[in-house]
Amino acid sequence: MSDLDPAKRLAARAAAELVTSGMSVGLGSGSTASLVVRELAERIRLEGLQIVGAATSAATAELARAEGVPLREFDELESLDINLDGADEIDTQFRMIKGRGGALLREKIVVTAARRRVTIVTAEKRVGRLGSRMPLPVEVSSFGLRHTERALRALGAQAELRRNPDSTLFLTDGANPILDCRFASIDDPAALDQRLRRVAGVFETGLFLGLCDLLIVGHADRVERIENPSRLR
Repeated sequence: MSDLDPAKRLAARAAAELVTSGMSVGLGSGSTASLVVRELAERIRLEGLQIVGAATSAATAELARAEGVPLREFDELESLDINLDGADEIDTQFRMIKGRGGALLREKIVVTAARRRVTIVTAEKRVGRLGSRMPLPVEVSSFGLRHTERALRALGAQAELRRNPDSTLFLTDGANPILDCRFASIDDPAALDQRLRRVAGVFETGLFLGLCDLLIVGHADRVERIENPSRLR
């Protein structure tokens, strides 16, 4: 699915419309988040929207600067008003797998600082069970990498070290490798997340739990906005 996909564009535009002047905005990573950055830039140019963004990756920061979206270092901001990011999968309980773009650690740090967390997807990203379409990324230490990989395999994972198209080792912006893990079934994401976190050498998992307040789903001709009912109580 390309960045020109109308469903992605509609969803990105709907997300950007949630931003008002004066907001501090977490800017996610990946193709959908890139469209959000461009939509925000368009509003800055046409409407004089005044915001400050915090980027979750070097690629997002580079795009934001090129498009004229003002940025601040994340640690310069006490908190964020809103976070806008995509997801690789999201289930009916608003639990997500993220990290296919390789920025999962920074994305999780940023989203946890936001008062409102918005996830932007197209319809095929909604799943009945996490892990049904995508592997679970796990960001790990380069030191002891093989030992960490063996420990994840002992937990039932089919772990594959992520590589670049030229077969060199993929490293995150923090210079960490990623192990893409497939499990026979992820019946209890919270329990799996805890087990993975207990492995020495694991920095972060791609399980994003309790981190979506509003889901925006793009279709070819419309957008769904689905509030997480647990956040409305």
